[in-house]
Amino acid sequence: MDYSELIGKINAWARDLGLQQVGISSVDQVQAQLVEERLRAWLQRGWHGDMDFMARHGQMRTRPDELLPGTLRIISVRLDYLPMSSFELLAKLANPEVGYIACYAMGRDYHRLMRRRLEQLAQLIVTEVGPFAYRAYVDSAPVMEKPLAEQAGLGWIGKHTNLVNCKAGSWFFLGELYVNLPLPSSEPAVGHCGRCQACIKSCPTGAIVAPYKLDARRCIAYLTIEAPGCIPELLRPLIGNRIFGCDDCQLVCPWNHFAQITQEPDFLPRKYLQSPQLVDLFAWSESEFLRKMEGSSIRRLGWQRWLRNIAVALGNAPANASIVAALRTRADHPSELVREHVHWALEQQTVARRYD
Repeated sequence: MDYSELIGKINAWARDLGLQQVGISSVDQVQAQLVEERLRAWLQRGWHGDMDFMARHGQMRTRPDELLPGTLRIISVRLDYLPMSSFELLAKLANPEVGYIACYAMGRDYHRLMRRRLEQLAQLIVTEVGPFAYRAYVDSAPVMEKPLAEQAGLGWIGKHTNLVNCKAGSWFFLGELYVNLPLPSSEPAVGHCGRCQACIKSCPTGAIVAPYKLDARRCIAYLTIEAPGCIPELLRPLIGNRIFGCDDCQLVCPWNHFAQITQEPDFLPRKYLQSPQLVDLFAWSESEFLRKMEGSSIRRLGWQRWLRNIAVALGNAPANASIVAALRTRADHPSELVREHVHWALEQQTVARRYD
């Protein structure tokens, strides 16, 4: 088998499947040890917060052979998802009465789409080389996808800890195929952040505590998506109108000038999330939330945390009688989590009216 020729075919198949880039990394034990050390240090600082799953599985995250015995290479792929221009995104962020939702979550959940394409890619390889051992992963197992993608040449891990590509920016999803094929490895990516500090300076909560170091406990994406309980009061005013995730560090990254709007219809914004008014979102019933968020990554948040996040955003909005009226409809909500954030938001509105 001419594996160099096979790489050319894999690239062509990936493009036909709508994937923007493919790279191959080897099972490098030296590199794995470096990643393990960085992960261990991050966990020891407690920067993972309540994300206990990050501390599970021991070395499995960095030892591919423990996930798929016999793994020789990892095929990493990139799929662009930017749903609208940065000008439109910044306009939404600047409107305090509109709920800002992270770009990746405006459309349909990407996991099934990406997994399906990885499976299709694997089957195309089967037609060429015959049956081989493989497993597809899309954020579905203890896989260190960004270090793997960096080794596969898809981009470098920037100072905000996201993967950056010099031709495509950072608005893309990653997926992996673990395979037992001795494919030629790609050249690892080289970092091009230079002296730039834009992402660090732009973080609303100071979560990027130093270049390449993120304290997730302060990250708005963590606070509005992963955090199970109350959002710390000191951080609530800094969240602004961000109700699901945060894109600030990507919005200011100079490399995202090269990012292209996605060609995937599934990733375009749902009509409910195009420019959603906070008051309207807050009025949804639980059944309405579940129905409208069917197939969305937002659905796993659950209705109570959805209301929690919107209440914080309403509290951060300028003084407005309609916002106060909306908040009062949830003041006696059965959930203590919702009530606590609603009462805080009402207090913020009272203070805002006093100084208006």
